[in-house]
Amino acid sequence: MIDEQTDKPRSSFWKELPILLGVALLVAILVRTFVLQTFYIPSPSMEHTLNVYDRVLVNKLVYNFRDPERGEIIVFEAPEGWRSTPKGEDFIKRIIGVGGDRVMCCDAQGRIQVNGVSLDEPYIYSENGVQDPPASTEFDIVVPADRLWVMGDHRSQSGDSLEHWTTSSGDMQKSTIAEDAVVGRAFVLFWPFSRADWLSAPDTFDQVPSGSGG
Repeated sequence: MIDEQTDKPRSSFWKELPILLGVALLVAILVRTFVLQTFYIPSPSMEHTLNVYDRVLVNKLVYNFRDPERGEIIVFEAPEGWRSTPKGEDFIKRIIGVGGDRVMCCDAQGRIQVNGVSLDEPYIYSENGVQDPPASTEFDIVVPADRLWVMGDHRSQSGDSLEHWTTSSGDMQKSTIAEDAVVGRAFVLFWPFSRADWLSAPDTFDQVPSGSGG
């Protein structure tokens, strides 16, 4: 019995190469559009969790299956009043409160509270042993339904929910972001390699009960 082998002309590889490249490009576009995307950090608002020019990988699919959760770092399309230019901009911040949460500052130790639970926030910016205060001013708010209260880890350098709450005289629509403006969750810092790390929600948020709006 003689084995038969298909002898492909060498020219067939070059004919198929454009098709293979086209398929690879299509897959890359689909992944970038719907599943994963890289973002670089343009500002110091999340230092030193994320430094300027760090690069993160963002899961764009996760919130199709569940709601954003406290403590997660998210990329979102900035509301018009948050932008430095008229065109759309993507921001990156940490979720402190979700819809129905009562967020306030501060307890006797100067910590932010969410639904009565004080947050321990070691990720807040610190330089030469001096840490930013958790908030620049006292506040007591309830996050509207389907919206998020977000803050940068470098609190003194972050244009976040607290800053816009202050400048808008407490307008919750202007100081929070809509859940449907969220692009995805930043889940890994991959560049530079020397700082590579998973971006998990801190344990302090595990103790926070669901909000009732009261």
